[in-house]
Amino acid sequence: MNHRIAILGSTGSIGCSALQVIEHLGEPYRATGLGAHSRLEQLVQQVRRHRPTAVVVTGEDADEAALRQIADCGAELYRGSQGMCRLVERDDVDVVLAAVVGAAGLPAVLATVKAGKRLALANKESLVVAGSLVIPEARRSGAEIIPVDSEHSAIFQALQCGRRDQVQRVILTASGGPFRNATAGQMHNATLQDALNHPTWRMGNKNTIDSATLFNKGLELIEACWLFDLPPEQIEIVIHPESVIHSMVEFVDGSVLAQLSPPDMRMPIQYAITYPSRLRGSTKRLNLAEPFQFRFQPPDVDRFPAVRIAYDVARRGGTLGAVMNAANEEAVAAFCGGKIAFGEISRAVELTIEAHRLQPSPTLDDLLEADRWAREAVAGLLAESKLRKFAHAP
Repeated sequence: MNHRIAILGSTGSIGCSALQVIEHLGEPYRATGLGAHSRLEQLVQQVRRHRPTAVVVTGEDADEAALRQIADCGAELYRGSQGMCRLVERDDVDVVLAAVVGAAGLPAVLATVKAGKRLALANKESLVVAGSLVIPEARRSGAEIIPVDSEHSAIFQALQCGRRDQVQRVILTASGGPFRNATAGQMHNATLQDALNHPTWRMGNKNTIDSATLFNKGLELIEACWLFDLPPEQIEIVIHPESVIHSMVEFVDGSVLAQLSPPDMRMPIQYAITYPSRLRGSTKRLNLAEPFQFRFQPPDVDRFPAVRIAYDVARRGGTLGAVMNAANEEAVAAFCGGKIAFGEISRAVELTIEAHRLQPSPTLDDLLEADRWAREAVAGLLAESKLRKFAHAP
């Protein structure tokens, strides 16, 4: 296959790591498309360094001077969500790395699979919201979906050693985030700075807070159901503080295969770009001569109700994935804005799900409407101060 890559979300942590990987790999790997919502000064620097043929800017209030600088570099400039779709459909794009945060990445993900191109997927929300549309479309077009999340990349790699019908269970590992050992009271009243103090990974604010609530693991649970055609009963979540075992697959004969590496997103990014080849990487290697230990424990669903909520959503399906994702995005934004306590994020999502009328076989319009409804529902909870009434603060 060809190696011309479009990176959607190029100024985020995943996008910046992907550009480092492309620089390390060298020819024939090249970033022919870049996309960002904001941080346009950084985007201009990326454009000047990598000389893509096309760039998309999705922010509505983008700085005109930055846009002119991008155009002056010779790149064709697209705007908005439709611009992302036009970029991924270009003939000079073979691989799309989808690293846009949240449901905003869904249109470009759908456009990529409809075009039959390889999708290096770092936008788990697309499958959480619309896996029932994305996966059948990928099967129809022949598009490859290679996961970039370290956990799903680990499962994908382990599955190369066995067939789907030989899988007993999948074990998703979680670092446990900054509140792994915190009390319920400490978590409920945690500050934004507390929630962003992740012990292992360096991510954007949304993903870091999702790690603190464990909603990231809930989203990954649903994503794994779609990626690997598994019911939620065959997927187990365990806390693994060392973040070295990225996930495991147990086969019916009792064998457990785990993928291990130091925590560095450049490794799964490179694998998604180069698969099925394995090329020399630039990341740190494990030193097995040094003493260390692996610890595992089940998540405490009383302190981390996001896990329980996600399992319920995965079992019931339909429009609930869209509702859970949208409600969580709005609740996280409210927490970041100082409008709710950290402990109220999960409760906002749960109350929104309870109020939703499930549609079991939704169309794209149904999913988009569920997304819109959920955001309005969270806004209503905030306006009526219902969260503080039902938050069960310790």
